[in-house]
Amino acid sequence: MKQKFLNYSLSLVKKYRKDIDAVKLDEIRYGLEGIYLTITKMFVIFFLAIIFNIFREMILLLLFFNILRTTGFGLHANKSWICLLMSIVVFVFLPYFSKLIIISFYLKTFLGFLAIILVNRYAPADTEKRPLVNNKKRKFLKIVTTISCTIMVIFSIIIKDQVISNLIILGIYTEVLLILPISYKIFNLKYNNYLRYNLD
Repeated sequence: MKQKFLNYSLSLVKKYRKDIDAVKLDEIRYGLEGIYLTITKMFVIFFLAIIFNIFREMILLLLFFNILRTTGFGLHANKSWICLLMSIVVFVFLPYFSKLIIISFYLKTFLGFLAIILVNRYAPADTEKRPLVNNKKRKFLKIVTTISCTIMVIFSIIIKDQVISNLIILGIYTEVLLILPISYKIFNLKYNNYLRYNLD
């Protein structure tokens, strides 16, 4: 199914853009593959969230996570089935878990400040396919991600809704885990990929 989608889409591109070269075509293929995998993955997650009656919590966790993911980046699973499995754990299990737990004010405050330190230290984290070679951009992304994390931590502490507060913390730590060097090591992925480029 995926291959049919890619072949059909690329045939349309080649039909209407006859001047396109092989490199650009590969970039488009990579982007289309990402779109396809995202859509199919989200269909599975949405279906499970509806079954377990956690659709609202799943959407909120997705929102909180993506606030940091947009600028903090982080690792991507190198196999689609691993990505799907991780996504189900994060966006189905964690929202369900968020309705069952109570995190004390002191633990939440500790976790929040720890998250800010880790985000400031390790974000943004790049990948082999998308190395962040621009030093100014990396610094800018670090500042934005740290500020976003700080604001989210404050909201998680002051907000009265325990479930939403939990979801904010869980969303933050989902991103934190994806930017830690140890996570890259566990999945056998290269870290700080921009260092392999000559930036002089």
